[in-house]
Amino acid sequence: MSATDTIFALSSGAPPAAIAIIRISGPAAFDVVRGLAGRTPAPRRASLAVLQAPGSGELLDQALLLLFPGPDSATGEDLAEFHIHGGRAVVRAVEKAISQFPEVRMAEAGEFTRRAFANGRLDLNEAEGLADLLSAETEWQRKSATLMFGGKFSAAIETWRQEVLRLSALTEAELDFSDESDVESQNNTIISDSCMHIQHEIENILSSPSVEKLKDGLRVVLGGPPNCGKSTLLNALVEREAAIVSDIAGTTRDMIEVPIGLDGIALVFTDTAGLRDHTDDVIERIGIDRSQAAMQGADILLWLGAEGSGPDHPHMIEVAAKSDIPDGVKKSGAAIQVSALSGLGITDLKTAVAEKARQLLPPPDQFSVNQRQRNLLAECATALGACRTTEDWLIVAESLRQARLALDALTGRAHTEELLDNLFGKFCVGK
Repeated sequence: MSATDTIFALSSGAPPAAIAIIRISGPAAFDVVRGLAGRTPAPRRASLAVLQAPGSGELLDQALLLLFPGPDSATGEDLAEFHIHGGRAVVRAVEKAISQFPEVRMAEAGEFTRRAFANGRLDLNEAEGLADLLSAETEWQRKSATLMFGGKFSAAIETWRQEVLRLSALTEAELDFSDESDVESQNNTIISDSCMHIQHEIENILSSPSVEKLKDGLRVVLGGPPNCGKSTLLNALVEREAAIVSDIAGTTRDMIEVPIGLDGIALVFTDTAGLRDHTDDVIERIGIDRSQAAMQGADILLWLGAEGSGPDHPHMIEVAAKSDIPDGVKKSGAAIQVSALSGLGITDLKTAVAEKARQLLPPPDQFSVNQRQRNLLAECATALGACRTTEDWLIVAESLRQARLALDALTGRAHTEELLDNLFGKFCVGK
């Protein structure tokens, strides 16, 4: 495999489909177009052409061609697209014909996006945003990924980077030329204040939930004693029979997880084993222990037990399940009154869960950072903090250098091949 090879792949959905798009990128992209269509159409304009197999002249298909000369293309190099009919046989025939050209091969997973990164068409943050955008299943995920892919985070990083470079220049001047009369000595307070400002901006981002919460979903756990209606309520909330419902206490022995989207937010509802102090059933005891751990790790806890008897949780919602049954747990008006059988209060409970979830997620107009980005932001913030705790200019210079390295790693100016392999390997072949 060589970065100078010309690559191709099906970039649209799997056939059969009305239209299939085969993308070609690399130095021989336009040669392939000329070889199959007999001519090279004008760039950036759709052109109808008949595709014929090289050598035999066999008719392959009638297609629309689009050419994008580099470097102003998605990958930063010559790029062509064949918009062909989306039957499986047509796609296979065109792919076979393309593969016959020398130094042209099938793309690997994420190779188109990797070339875009290598050619400066997007940085690592934008590439990660694109990956999140392609996998987005909820509106909240889409909006967050769009902001990251659109470069909002990268623009903030570049602003910080330029300021750190300016501070580094002032520090170097202090180290090298402070004894010269024509160089104004820089007050350490100026550098310290600027570092503090950037540090606070980074800490504000770090205080927001990570993008993993958006991608994996907030965990909503249903907790309470046996036979309090957790499984029935879960089925009502997810609108399907996900959990076994029985009047026999202890029916639910292990956790049942159901991912859903609610008001554009990814959630994972979890039914748990009923909590009680004593049981002779070893399996049930394990289930109870897992329930307690799940409630501790929950983002939102729906408590179906006696009011005020639930665990200390910052985002707990008191739920009076079985509110229409005489022997159901009675709760005050502060609790949400629910009947899973009649549907009473289910909409109100969903609304309450969605409102809690919005409090735990960054606003839709704000990007979220992943674990890689959080680690590097934390490194940068630590280095900037070190600048404020010393008057030694050598330490200040080194701390600013460490801050720059962290910022460069964020955008991909400094990177490892292992990191790139891991990132771009998550894309499909056509991306």
